[in-house]
Amino acid sequence: MRFEKDTIEILKKALIKMEDGFESLPGVDTDHDLEGTEQVIMEVAERMQDNFPYFHPLYAGQMLKPPHPLARVAYMLSMWINPNNHALDGGRASSRMEKEAVAQIAEIFSWKNSLGHLTSGGTMANMEALWISSKLSPGKKVLASDQAHYTHNRLCDVLGLHFESVPCDDEARMDVSALEEILERENVGTVVATIGTTGTGSVDPLPEMIELRKRYGFLLHADAAYGGYYILVDNLSPGTRGAFDRLHEVDSIVVDPHKHGLQPYGCGCILFKDPEVGRFYRHDSPYTYFTSSELHLGEISLECSRAGASAVALWATQRLLPMVPGGEFAKGLSKSRDAALWLYDKISSDGRFRTILSPELDIVVWAPNGASASEISLRSEELFKAAEKRNLYLAKFKYPSSLLRAKWKGVDFDQEYVTCLRSCLMKPEHFDWIERIWTILAESAV
Repeated sequence: MRFEKDTIEILKKALIKMEDGFESLPGVDTDHDLEGTEQVIMEVAERMQDNFPYFHPLYAGQMLKPPHPLARVAYMLSMWINPNNHALDGGRASSRMEKEAVAQIAEIFSWKNSLGHLTSGGTMANMEALWISSKLSPGKKVLASDQAHYTHNRLCDVLGLHFESVPCDDEARMDVSALEEILERENVGTVVATIGTTGTGSVDPLPEMIELRKRYGFLLHADAAYGGYYILVDNLSPGTRGAFDRLHEVDSIVVDPHKHGLQPYGCGCILFKDPEVGRFYRHDSPYTYFTSSELHLGEISLECSRAGASAVALWATQRLLPMVPGGEFAKGLSKSRDAALWLYDKISSDGRFRTILSPELDIVVWAPNGASASEISLRSEELFKAAEKRNLYLAKFKYPSSLLRAKWKGVDFDQEYVTCLRSCLMKPEHFDWIERIWTILAESAV
């Protein structure tokens, strides 16, 4: 295969256009060692060959999605300025582009007057959400499902908050009965609803959680880092659609543009429904916020220096691909889900495999058949290696045996976890390659 290079020519034209804005400045000597630069960058190119092909449709393993070519070129263009979105003084244009891009993300959740900004990723975005919740509900416990991202437990430890995990049901969603049991006995301030777990893509039962909030008065945070953009698609199951339709009722939302938003790493986003929470961020920097009375993004962020390039790339991508139902961006997500459903149906109908649950988004988890958990785990390892030899790259997932007993009748669960196989079919191109993926998978199976 060959990498896309056409946008490099567009970048050259854009650089000429951008430098026109600085023509009044005197020239600067930029005598660099071009020969040495070329030598080193060729060494870098060789070193970078030591990677899995994350950008290719045959990479169907972890959550790695290539940025849109426009996002790449916009990010590179901004590097000639290298803006810092901590303050308008360090990133005037890029800060305004960030505010516009973040407002557009908020609009897909029907939030018109929210507060938000970009972060380095979902971990930092979730940290800010939990930090704000600790200010609004001091001393109270934080709950998330035992299939939620492990970052919530770790972040609570960093923030000095009490955390407890809530058991899941057989569909890897938070068990509402278990949640209510904890709410009855504990002083809970925040409950995290995962909208697309990183393991299975499962969506917590948000409507039922909202009903419990009416009775117990906790804050409700939606970790939609993986699944948030799926609010735009038209091919979700009715139950999953029902959860997305209630997202506008939560108190805060995290979504990661560097997952399904076609952005380079790292680009996360935190949104708060009530803009008044900005009071908890309030601080002054006598040497930073001085050239404008407008809001500086550093005034509503725990992070200080942040890459303005991330905002430029996101703004440009959303300009080309508006985030609207039925648009090109939404259709790409729908294709990913269709690919996951297609693969799930194929695996389900093949007696050599065991499935776990129908994909809610675009993640498929399954395993080779076997009489015991240990045998299934061994066969998963073997199939993982065999597929890689045929250039099909999968991921492995240690799935709790406790969530499989009701589904896999007759299996001897002789260990606590079962090694399964997992595919994140998050590239739209996966749909066009799915038959080839299945052929390789079928040929690799013992």
